[in-house]
Formats: sequence, structure tokens, C-alpha cells
Amino acid sequence: MPEVANYHQELSNRISPIVEKLIKGNSLYQVKLNQQVMIEMLVELFGQLSQQEMRAITDHELTRRIDKILVLEAVSGTLNDLTPEQIKMYDEAVKRK
Repeated sequence: MPEVANYHQELSNRISPIVEKLIKGNSLYQVKLNQQVMIEMLVELFGQLSQQEMRAITDHELTRRIDKILVLEAVSGTLNDLTPEQIKMYDEAVKRK
């Protein structure tokens, strides 16, 4: 069990600064995302990879993957924020295409 805790700490140490930098640089992330919740979710997600797999991912590639996940998290549920009138307009626009 201690090796699992150590691995999660290693993941957290690697993921946290990336998430912090990405959120600081994106106003949508700042509005829509909770930094600590995202870090915890990403540590859990990347924790499914083995230590060897995780260590093989470059920082650049890890940043790219995390950014894509943050985009998805930030925009998911966006339609739920619309008023009924906005949803109607959206539906009509989609039908025209």
C-alpha cells in the first residue's frame, strides 16, 4: 500500500504544476474549473497507468493530454447553462445545418 500512496504523490507532484499553469493561462478554466478537484481527478485517471507507462510520457505530451481533458471538463455541461430561449435558438441552428 505505501507504494500506491507514493505513486499518487509522485503523480500529484508532476500533474499539479501543469494544471496550475494551464488554469492560470485560460480564463475559461478559471471560471469553470476547480483546480484542486481537477488535480485529484487527473491523479486518479493517470494513476490507472503503470509507473513505467507514466514515466514514459514526456512533460510536453502530458501537458497536451491534460489540456485536452481540461477543455472537455470546462465545456461539458455548457448547454445546461443556457436559457430555454437559447436552447431553442441552438436547436434551430443545428437543424439548419
